[in-house]
Amino acid sequence: MTLIKRYISKVGLSILMLSLWGCHVNYSFTGASIPIQAKTFTVKPFVNMAPTVNPTLAHTMTDGLHEKIMSATSLVSNSFDADMAFEGIITGYNLRPVALQGGETTVAAKNRLTITIKVKFENRYEPKLNYDTNFTQYAEFDSNMDFSAIEQSLAEEIADKLTEDIFN
Repeated sequence: MTLIKRYISKVGLSILMLSLWGCHVNYSFTGASIPIQAKTFTVKPFVNMAPTVNPTLAHTMTDGLHEKIMSATSLVSNSFDADMAFEGIITGYNLRPVALQGGETTVAAKNRLTITIKVKFENRYEPKLNYDTNFTQYAEFDSNMDFSAIEQSLAEEIADKLTEDIFN
């Protein structure tokens, strides 16, 4: 009886090992799905095509995405012939009032800065994961605040949100 059990467990173990040998496994500790054979990535400089331009936003987006990938994965940055490639265009940078308050005159209690980007992602090993997608994020602030004084910190806050969206 023990001889039969040993034989069955050896056959079962052999089948399990053979099935695992042919498996294609993605790994992820951060929410991103990365093919096991992928080793390199590139982030091409973002281009700012928004009607209103924040002069530092393209650089902030490029560096933020690059740093996120470097810190959250084992991928190595490679500017030529990378396994995974990102490129982006800033298409919108809009400031508008929200949370209107009525009375004799209608005024905004808050304003909203909204940034929209279009990102193209290419995955050499899993082309079905490629995308060309728009991402939008915003931040609100009290209308009595000077926008020029807080613009850079708001843009950085929104860029962080957009980077998370792209990465995930």
